[in-house]
Amino acid sequence: MTTDTTQNRHAPVRFDTKIAVVLREDLETWQRLNVTAFLVSGLGTRNPEVVGEPYEDADGTPYLPMFRQPVMVFEATREGVTAAHRRALSRDLPRSVFTSDLFATGNDRDNRAAVRAVPADRLDLVGLAVYGPRNAVDKVLKGARMHG
Repeated sequence: MTTDTTQNRHAPVRFDTKIAVVLREDLETWQRLNVTAFLVSGLGTRNPEVVGEPYEDADGTPYLPMFRQPVMVFEATREGVTAAHRRALSRDLPRSVFTSDLFATGNDRDNRAAVRAVPADRLDLVGLAVYGPRNAVDKVLKGARMHG
């Protein structure tokens, strides 16, 4: 028995998990890019299954691996980001946060201290990344819209 590997190779890959970022809609472009990069940087350390295999070009030059699936980017109001954070906490999903205080710090130590200084329900969130089962992440993002 033979199978058509060409057809399987071109079939869309469906993931039962989702990586998503929700950003506050009032951020400047440079802030959106910076916050997104920071937020997703931790997901692979906590959930190594989200990272694919290393890359290599036709010349054999190696490149670092990246996420194995797309990162969906959403935007919401301040209240929408706060609500998404609350829902992510209630579902105990892996998450990372970026608060407005982090724009004034310049290193990881000060970033962690700034977050540690504020209770979870009082964080001035500008972004949140979350990973988990597709349906759970969709519920966390209720009300957010695709970034455009």
